[in-house]
Amino acid sequence: MQKENYKGVNSIAFTRRFGNDEACLKYLSEIKWEYGYKCKKCGHEKYCNGKKPYSRRCNQCGYDESPTAGTMLDKCKFPLHLAFHIAFKVSTKKKGMSTLELSREFELRQKTCWDFKKKIQQAMKSSKQYKLTGDVFVDEFLIGEKEENKQGRSHGKKRLVIVALEKVKGGVGRAYAKVIEASSSKEFKPFFLDYINKEANVTTDVWNGYKPLRKEYPNLIQIPSADGNNFPEIHIHIMNIKGWLRGIHHHCSKEHLQGYLDEYHFRYNRRNNMDTIFHLLMKRMVENIPIR
Repeated sequence: MQKENYKGVNSIAFTRRFGNDEACLKYLSEIKWEYGYKCKKCGHEKYCNGKKPYSRRCNQCGYDESPTAGTMLDKCKFPLHLAFHIAFKVSTKKKGMSTLELSREFELRQKTCWDFKKKIQQAMKSSKQYKLTGDVFVDEFLIGEKEENKQGRSHGKKRLVIVALEKVKGGVGRAYAKVIEASSSKEFKPFFLDYINKEANVTTDVWNGYKPLRKEYPNLIQIPSADGNNFPEIHIHIMNIKGWLRGIHHHCSKEHLQGYLDEYHFRYNRRNNMDTIFHLLMKRMVENIPIR
């Protein structure tokens, strides 16, 4: 089967390509069986056409599998081409789209859009395969309203987030962020191990919670933050995240904050390859375990 991955960010061109459910099923089938067909029930590799468009029926046991079966698009509650368009908007627009905006544009219930967007955010989680290298800056920040008598790293009802940003020649590279419970080495270490190469030149502020990490990260140095003046790139990044959350989503509970951070950095880390971001998202939605 000849496969043509979708490239581009133009909405009109996208609508021409995916104007109906059948076109979407064809695209999903090309992703799902890109490396050949194998029956999920018996492992047989020969098939014929199934009942529905682009479904495949096993020649040995008769199991009929659709392109959406076992994917995040399985049993979608609205037309598949609308699901494609929502995924396209969320992934390719610079600031994404809120569920309220999606509800108005596609004439769906906001709850329906919210449920589907959670699936998209799940697919946007980092694979943790590409760790930050070179010069890496790490800091924490708080999400939430100001509270009286809460200063420094005391966060009360606010949500605490740790973020790491890679500095490269001519600017900044990739970044990752994670919601944490406390500013402690116990909370910092899993984030470091997941997202930062041990050979990286890591710079943090002078908070004691970072000191124990020197055993794993020998090139880690600590310098005073000076109200962010010594970490200009990462503080701009933090301000951009906060501004995005306030401007698009207004409020984000602790339970769902990680999903929004994953969404933000999925786009941010691919800002120079936006023409292929939709295809990558759909590939992940096909390969990931469905969310109920």
